[in-house]
Amino acid sequence: MNETVRGAAEVDVVVVGAGQAGLSSAYHLARAGIGHVVLDHAPRPGGAWQFRWPSLTYGKVHGMHALPGLELVDADPLRPSSEVIGAYFAAYEERFGLRVRRPVDVKAVRDGGQGPGGRLLVESTAGTWSARALVNATGTWDRPFWPRYPGQELFRGRQLHTANYPGPQEFAGARVIVVGGGTSAVQHLLEIAEVAAETTWVTRRPPVFRDGTFGEAEGRAAVALVEDRVRRGLPPQSVVSVTGLPLNEAVRAGLASGILERRPVFDRLTASGAAWADGGRVEADVILWATGFRAAVDHLAPLRLREPGGGIRVEGTRAVRDERVHLVGYGPSASTIGANRAGATAVREIRRLLDREPGRRRGRRHRVRGQGLRAWGDQGLGAAGAPAAARSRLNSATCFLCSS
Repeated sequence: MNETVRGAAEVDVVVVGAGQAGLSSAYHLARAGIGHVVLDHAPRPGGAWQFRWPSLTYGKVHGMHALPGLELVDADPLRPSSEVIGAYFAAYEERFGLRVRRPVDVKAVRDGGQGPGGRLLVESTAGTWSARALVNATGTWDRPFWPRYPGQELFRGRQLHTANYPGPQEFAGARVIVVGGGTSAVQHLLEIAEVAAETTWVTRRPPVFRDGTFGEAEGRAAVALVEDRVRRGLPPQSVVSVTGLPLNEAVRAGLASGILERRPVFDRLTASGAAWADGGRVEADVILWATGFRAAVDHLAPLRLREPGGGIRVEGTRAVRDERVHLVGYGPSASTIGANRAGATAVREIRRLLDREPGRRRGRRHRVRGQGLRAWGDQGLGAAGAPAAARSRLNSATCFLCSS
């Protein structure tokens, strides 16, 4: 890594984020022999999974696809997903020598002053990097969406978001309103109802439950809908708006018992609960906002990538307004299987970009501990962290990164 102008460390590519999308991208960059650095703001491996509530066990995760080159097998379904996937990501980083720098917060990404073909300056709490390209893999977990309703500031009870959900035990004996029509809202309700005095579910639109399997064809159709919005420069749609809610045994039981009986969202909040225009009221001690997340891309603001519609227009993974910037895990690639594929796609395009530089030689294939990365392609990580020959039992359909 060389020093360049303004004291910045020079590198070919900076990867921001070390969740599924970031690690997949780093894997493919290493295979291509492209120099890179991975910056992650989290304190330890695991991406957003490390922040999930303890009661979200691995068996309840509705989709998790293995990272490229290393399967995850025989994971304990009763163990918290934060522990299972955190350990898997840590082992993955170790196995492939992906030296992630953490905790590092990326504050801003700016043009280096040399125009569209020049370098990017990536400013962080650990210094500044000068890069030819950027892979943004920051996901959504850091940007929980809190909608605004009249009277919200008057409510005397507790308000919290899925991002801070501690598990059901803190709601014992409470009257809880859960706001939101996604998978997280359903999971919260089914848990909280067992200990709460009363639960109420409110959504903006009637929930749509999906019966049967969600296979490859359904996955492609869902991705196409999200991709269309991103190509038009609109913010990506929520996952559930294109996939529907999976109708499993627990959900069927919740519908039968009335736990998942839905009401239209309230018109306003009061000091003691929620009120509707028709005169209806519900008293509550807690409002739990399971209202999803937005893309964490504020650090890209200096590059002016947003379209008038509010989103970043993307072709493949490449930002249309700046070919040096690739968004992996954004829009149509916001799934664990999509992030894997998008990482490979981004690296192919980045390689073409770098190869346009006069006199640049192609890098040699990255090697780890004397073995090429291909040597690990058929390996698996068992529950104890050791390689296992069995193939992954993970869901291979479209498995979205954020369950909200």
